[in-house]
Amino acid sequence: MTVTLHVCITCRAGQELQEGETTPGSRLHAAIVGLGAPEGVKVVPVECLSACSQGCSVALSAPGRWSYVYGRLSDAHAGDVIAGAAAYAAAPDGIVPWRRRPEIFRKQSLARIPPIASLISAPEAAE
Repeated sequence: MTVTLHVCITCRAGQELQEGETTPGSRLHAAIVGLGAPEGVKVVPVECLSACSQGCSVALSAPGRWSYVYGRLSDAHAGDVIAGAAAYAAAPDGIVPWRRRPEIFRKQSLARIPPIASLISAPEAAE
């Protein structure tokens, strides 16, 4: 099963950019691609993860697993993002034990989303 590492390439990280200037999100994507994706991980550039006020962001997802969105990243974090993606790919449910996560994944998580199947089969909330 392939894990997808989504990298927001439109993230400006709160910066005003000159016309034609590369966005910080694109630089993060390039750094990750330059280091190489871990086995079983596909790196996919995306237009927006709607975490604009949180700097550069990435998301990890796979069928049947929890998904995560991480923010406040830069191209300097590419190695840690790759390490976190490898740990995620090795976790059957997507939940990596806290101590085995890179520090940025411990402290810079923006969202944790249940697997889609569990959302579909979950009972409706009481009114």
